[in-house]
Amino acid sequence: MSNVLGAYALGLDYGSDSVRALLVDTQTGAEVATNVVYYPRWKKGLFCDPAKNQFRQHPLDYIESLIEVVQGLWAKAPSGAAQRVCGLSVDTTGSTPIAVDESGVALALKPEFASNPNAMFLLWKDHSAILEAQQITAAANNASENYLKYEGGIYSSEWFWAKALFVLRHDTEVRQAAYSWVEHCDWITALITGTTHPKVFKAGRCAAGHKVMWHESWNGYPPNDFFVGIDPLLDGLRDKLPLETCTSDKVCGQLTPEWAQHLGLSTEVIVSFGSFDCHAGAVGANVKPGVLTKVMGTSTCDITVASYEDIGERCIKGICGQVDGSVLPGMIGLEAGQSAFGDLYAWFRDLTAWPMQQLDTSALFDDNTKAKLIQQLESETLTMLGNAAAKIPVGETGIVALDWINGRRTPDADQSVAMAITGLTMGSQAPQVFKALVEASAYGARAIIERFKQEGVCIDHVVTIGGISKKSDFIMQTCADVWNCNIDVLESEQSCALGAAIYAATAAGVYPNVLSAQAAMASNVAKTYQPNPENAEKYQALYQGYLALGHYVDGAK
Repeated sequence: MSNVLGAYALGLDYGSDSVRALLVDTQTGAEVATNVVYYPRWKKGLFCDPAKNQFRQHPLDYIESLIEVVQGLWAKAPSGAAQRVCGLSVDTTGSTPIAVDESGVALALKPEFASNPNAMFLLWKDHSAILEAQQITAAANNASENYLKYEGGIYSSEWFWAKALFVLRHDTEVRQAAYSWVEHCDWITALITGTTHPKVFKAGRCAAGHKVMWHESWNGYPPNDFFVGIDPLLDGLRDKLPLETCTSDKVCGQLTPEWAQHLGLSTEVIVSFGSFDCHAGAVGANVKPGVLTKVMGTSTCDITVASYEDIGERCIKGICGQVDGSVLPGMIGLEAGQSAFGDLYAWFRDLTAWPMQQLDTSALFDDNTKAKLIQQLESETLTMLGNAAAKIPVGETGIVALDWINGRRTPDADQSVAMAITGLTMGSQAPQVFKALVEASAYGARAIIERFKQEGVCIDHVVTIGGISKKSDFIMQTCADVWNCNIDVLESEQSCALGAAIYAATAAGVYPNVLSAQAAMASNVAKTYQPNPENAEKYQALYQGYLALGHYVDGAK
């Protein structure tokens, strides 16, 4: 262990709606201070068109929020805390790529592209590129070497190459100005270390392995001919990407003087390579073989690890990738997940609240009062629905639903499928429907667990992190009953940022490796949910109805 005593590590977690900063004592693991800032443009819904599956985020949201969240952190932290920071690390959603010019500048930061959604980050849940993903999958299946065998065998519209190709096909101005494409977790890390220029830019293993088709066995990325065969517009792009990738415990650089000033930190602060939020969250949750870490937010990401001996030469079908060192260096990181979890509940909340939003209440109160009432209604709706749904006996609603409201991430990625619901009657009230939606999200998670087991990956325990796991006893108990296993909920409110801080402490030399940093800094368990045997038995039969509905919808699309 380094002699860096009393040092702090800073974890920065970029979620879908906000960025969170967490300051952690590297010796005790104590969470010293935290701060959250919401993206202003995203909050207004700018540059997005949900009807077209278009979800874009402006890089200024990321830049401005980073400065605000860290500067605000110092107001909450002990005096002098900034001077004790030895390292920082960033995690983000993904795949969230953006086009950059020959100097590595994100196109949306240039005046001529400042309002062009195609020049911005394509958020993970942007599904514009369904056709492109299907074409990439078909090309891989027809190639002499299947370049998707380490990414579950199916390419997703949520991922790097599909999104880049979609924009290149649909926007001539962006196509002419784009030199290369960069993932958010790599871009923000390069920005604050001054390494955005393609000549010095370095890529993290996490994004490259899981979303950009990087693998050591083919010396980086699939050959240029493979991509040209899909579309000549991709000609040469793979040669502009770094062939070498680095795990998140390695040093990317140090803060530039400009960014040190912006963040109130020293230029000696070590910055490690970036990662995806779910991978960092698994590290914060003390992930290990046999344990599935489920990050439960707007969507879910399911992460586990396996030894080289356990995986051997096997390629796990239908998941989001198996990558050497993407979670824990020295192990294979395995990723799966659901395209909607909290988003499914939010959709139902907004659906039921629509009449209230449209009412003309000008004779009763002003617009500000109306906005506050709607906000209060929205914040309480899911709690009220959950409380009522929890009282309904398992199997009584007769309703079966799918969780594919934003497509299916895993098992077997397919963003063209849609949600379905059956069994509605005149007696189906809002709590009954909500119960069915919660069961659907639990069934979708069970399908992932079963796929891992079918492919020979040991899963005997589940650990959950994220807001939903801390807020709803009803949802968590339903999951425990449907999965028929114990579920641990972590104590930390910011597990992803905590995992980033663990990476940072390792890169800064406080610990020799991530495992030893985890031993000191990873979160404790706050609560454990145990399955109700009677309900678990009922759900065993009800789950078959979910599978049958899924097969029907899959076959009818």
